[in-house]
Amino acid sequence: MIEKLFESAMWQSRFLVILAVIFGLLGALVLFIVASMDIFEVAKFTYTTITTGAHPENYHEDIVSGIIGAVDLYLIAVVMLIFSFGVYELFISPIDCNQHALDDQKILSIKTLDQLKDKIAKVIVMVLVVNFFQRVLHTEYTTALEMLYFALAVTALSIGLFFLGKVGKK
Repeated sequence: MIEKLFESAMWQSRFLVILAVIFGLLGALVLFIVASMDIFEVAKFTYTTITTGAHPENYHEDIVSGIIGAVDLYLIAVVMLIFSFGVYELFISPIDCNQHALDDQKILSIKTLDQLKDKIAKVIVMVLVVNFFQRVLHTEYTTALEMLYFALAVTALSIGLFFLGKVGKK
């Protein structure tokens, strides 16, 4: 009897992950809002610059950097969504709405912890790639060796993304 009570209590403790699900979704919502506000600020800055005829120093770099920063936040928000959906499906219950979707529409369908880990890892790698390119925009190259390092870094990222795309495909 004690064993049955303990096992029941242990099984019910899985509902603790609901906190991670709720706050993961809240975090995703906050990131989507902040990223959208960043895009709006870039649009406002661009409009003001065009209408006043000004051309500030590093104008293009600032615009591209602002948009890439927003994309970075969107990708992190997607990580939070995938995490929340995955944890919910793994520990609580499959999401009924997702069961009716076609197989190619089940992007948030998670059956195993390895699937969750793989999906999150791929998006995190994309976040790192986007972050890398955002930083590269503000880097000044003075020597040919620095340009070579930049080219090698881009090549390494490209090769990494190529192989990451091959993972899980037959």
